[in-house]
Amino acid sequence: MSGEPLALLQPDWPAPANVRAAATTRRGGVSRGPYAALNLGDHVGDDPAAVAENRRLLSAALGLARAPAWLEQVHGCAVAAAETVHAPVRADAAITRTPGVACVVMTADCLPVLF
Repeated sequence: MSGEPLALLQPDWPAPANVRAAATTRRGGVSRGPYAALNLGDHVGDDPAAVAENRRLLSAALGLARAPAWLEQVHGCAVAAAETVHAPVRADAAITRTPGVACVVMTADCLPVLF
């Protein structure tokens, strides 16, 4: 899977033009072994350099001006202001009112929700 372009799933919805959403698949990315190929989780034992590159690839594919607000998700009820996240923050939700700031949630067995 390595060397393939990222596969992004994007909704076809009547949202305002400045509101975007995307979900990734595992396609693309540089992780190897059990984390291949597009692993974005820095908490599972993958090579930190590979995770950083995967996150950079995602930011580039989405055309983001700055890195998204990555959370250390904990199955709780904390909400982080994405504008202030510069390192992983323990929370399960992010909010922003600032144009150009991307919020991220990572899922495995949980359903992502966007309001």
